Amino acid sequence: MTQRGTVLLIEDEEAIADLVRMYFEQEGYRLVHAPDGESGLDALKDRNPRAVLLDLGLPGIDGIEVCRRIRAQSDVPVIMLTARDAEVDKIVGLEIGADDYVTKPFSPRELVARVRAVLRRSEDAPRAPAVIEADGWEIDSGRREARPPEGDPVRPTAREFDLLWYLAENRGLVLSRSQILEAVWGYEYFGETRTVDVHVRQLRKKLDGIPIETVWGVGYRMTD
Repeated sequence: MTQRGTVLLIEDEEAIADLVRMYFEQEGYRLVHAPDGESGLDALKDRNPRAVLLDLGLPGIDGIEVCRRIRAQSDVPVIMLTARDAEVDKIVGLEIGADDYVTKPFSPRELVARVRAVLRRSEDAPRAPAVIEADGWEIDSGRREARPPEGDPVRPTAREFDLLWYLAENRGLVLSRSQILEAVWGYEYFGETRTVDVHVRQLRKKLDGIPIETVWGVGYRMTD
């Protein structure tokens, strides 16, 4: 089978790691397993993975801190694995830069589908126009960055940029949260619309002044 590249799994439970390895290797991925945060961060530098699967409840450095450190050095897609089903844990994970999350116990097939979806969206650059302008901002699909009217370019996470591009492509239109989930996260996504709100909030924080407008009771619109 064609080698699809490396996926890094940072997970302390060997049984879960063995199961995930079997499914990913069947799909043509090389899976590198790190049992804790420190070894995971080392593997990130050494192996240059296409995606990271990150357990939230790690010994030593927990998954939240590991995600922060990953985001300080890389924009590699990160999918969090968490046994915690509380909304606050999911929101914290998304706010510090995770692209998606999966709650344990999870289906290994679903996990593979999530990784394929996030890779497809992060690595397949949107087609022309390569740059969309909105209220002085330049949103560049080739560089996957946003340039403000003044100041330095900003590079959102993979999922944040996909959301930004979708809003920009449809600027002027009101898009419901369900529409956004289907377009940006895809049919493989089994989460809730609250995820959209968290990512929009992160975009507004990183791209101060970006013209994304809340349409109460419906969703969002990027003003033209």
